[in-house]
Amino acid sequence: MAKTFIMDHPLIQHKLTILRDVNTASKEFRSLISEIATLMCYEATRDLPLKEVETTTPLCVAKTKVIAGKKLAFVPILRAGLGMVDGVVSLVPSARIGHIGLYRDPETLTPVEYYCKLPADIEHREVIVLDPMLATGGSAIDAITQIKLRKPMNIKFMCIIAAPEGLKALQEAHPDVEIYIGSLDDHLNDHGYIVPGLGDAGDRIFGTK
Repeated sequence: MAKTFIMDHPLIQHKLTILRDVNTASKEFRSLISEIATLMCYEATRDLPLKEVETTTPLCVAKTKVIAGKKLAFVPILRAGLGMVDGVVSLVPSARIGHIGLYRDPETLTPVEYYCKLPADIEHREVIVLDPMLATGGSAIDAITQIKLRKPMNIKFMCIIAAPEGLKALQEAHPDVEIYIGSLDDHLNDHGYIVPGLGDAGDRIFGTK
């Protein structure tokens, strides 16, 4: 089974506390989501492959390193995953962006797919799937299943808050996918919300109800 990384960086934990606060307005909430995504992306890209090149500095020709291959694709799960895109692209501006649209059926809590558009050369790229919340795990499992059909080089999943139930479901469904989590919370309530969580991430990012 691939590794799961739960972030313990003080900056991430500090920003998470403000993110959870019911009094944090949408503008600040969006900024925090983006900032946390940037910090998490730094860790999630630690093992990207490198190759050696020659670079001419003002003093000499030096052997240096650059990221090898076609590099990265980020795939946010719509719509809340969009809130993480600016943060990760600020670190990797050359990355391609795909989109997968899913919503959770309020009765069954299972994901319903309505959109999928991925980079044409995805088989040459490492993919990081983005979603602020990993609750039941259904949306993440379905999104990764769809991406695997296109045979990318590798897939990772990055979320800001996860429930133990969702983490277990994702690990069992896709044991080859590395998972990066800002905080592993306590449990899901009867409505499928993460506790203590932060409410509905999409509503808080976009100011909707």
